[in-house]
Amino acid sequence: MAGSKNRHGTEFGQPGSAGLIAQTLAAFLKPRLLLGARLCVGLSGGLDSVVLVHALDRLRRTGVAVELSAVHVHHGLSANADAWATFCSDFCRSRGVPLAVVRAQVPDARGEGLEAAARGVRHAVFANCSADWLALAHHLDDQAETVLFRLLRGAGVGGAAGMPAERSQAAGPRLIRPLLDVARSEIARYAEEHSLAWIEDESNADCRYRRNHLRRQVIPRITEIFPGAPQALARAARLFSEAAALLEELASADRGATTSTQGRIDLARFSVLSAPRARNLLRWELRNAGFRAPDERWLDEALRQLSRVGASSQTCVATRDGELHAYRGELHVVVRREPIPQVAVLWNGELALPWGGDRVSFARTVGSGISHRLLVGASVCLRSRQGGERLRPDPRRPARSLRKVLQEAAVPPWERARLPLLWCGERLAWVGGVGVDAAFACAPGEEGLVPLWEAGGGPPPAGFKMAPA
Repeated sequence: MAGSKNRHGTEFGQPGSAGLIAQTLAAFLKPRLLLGARLCVGLSGGLDSVVLVHALDRLRRTGVAVELSAVHVHHGLSANADAWATFCSDFCRSRGVPLAVVRAQVPDARGEGLEAAARGVRHAVFANCSADWLALAHHLDDQAETVLFRLLRGAGVGGAAGMPAERSQAAGPRLIRPLLDVARSEIARYAEEHSLAWIEDESNADCRYRRNHLRRQVIPRITEIFPGAPQALARAARLFSEAAALLEELASADRGATTSTQGRIDLARFSVLSAPRARNLLRWELRNAGFRAPDERWLDEALRQLSRVGASSQTCVATRDGELHAYRGELHVVVRREPIPQVAVLWNGELALPWGGDRVSFARTVGSGISHRLLVGASVCLRSRQGGERLRPDPRRPARSLRKVLQEAAVPPWERARLPLLWCGERLAWVGGVGVDAAFACAPGEEGLVPLWEAGGGPPPAGFKMAPA
């Protein structure tokens, strides 16, 4: 089969690697896996993942009670991709390990590179695996390569910590790397001892990719002069990881000390922090919001602008993942969202309507919300703000401009254009984040309808005191 290998030779003939890997896996898994846990392996078909599946299967057969499976991501980037999927299927069938082959298309890689785009696709597949744990076959040499690569890109302590041995995913199984302390030479010896076959991805030999250049050209040269370089880099990664954990603790403590009554960062308290602590807290806040790590120049510019914000002034600093806003003395982290509809969205009794990545849901009630009687037979739709709208949320007060109502409700300016407005004919009945116009309010005992604006179908958008009725 194209790209497959079965290595035999004296250089990998030393005994004992099977026992070492078995002991390493057992020690790693014992404190983590519960009886009967579902363990899935990311199987590329390469040397490392083949050894991981084989070794885990041997552990399973010796009494380690796990439900073992594997997943292979078919990127379709190579002419040999079908053959690789067939190899993985045959290998897993021979071991009695269930395998899922998932075909996934790698998106346009401009701006991040093909390797990063393919990695993102794989991790999206991993997040959807029906398992408790997802095991990857990264090893000590991979860790050394990752640390060196990130340092050359100017990574901070967190990036230089390399790959964690265990971490949660936003969704799906917990990700583990049980071979992270095992050298690739030991993995190769294990494959030799068990006469295993594997595949070779031809792209791994292409030194136009920077990771491949490091792996095949740079690290071997370094190791000639510093024989223990991979182990030293992996050890440095562990030290960086400890330092990163301390910075996380410091950021969490600073977040608590600067939190406003609304749960956001109070800029007056934030400005008291030293520059390094302010940068550390801002990185932490962005990371928790799902932003990618900002470069140093962007971070410095953001801090410069935030330091000049007054109690009533506003500022905005944008990144590819979203924006930072300062408003009324607080810091708002706004994730980039889908655009809202530019045309009216008609409502014909549906339980929910889409609204720019969010949705507006409708719940039938009695004695609250909008009077259902007033909506019957009328043309009802959602529209965005056009300007000049008036609303009377309080029956004790006259109708006022929506602009004034939103200012009093402290709705942030950048959110006002995204508000869903429910119109009944030519009359404004409800505004997301504000409430129902008094003329449409449901009387006691009357059938009503409560609209609720939900971010992505979940909780209300940040920055709002939601008043659905």
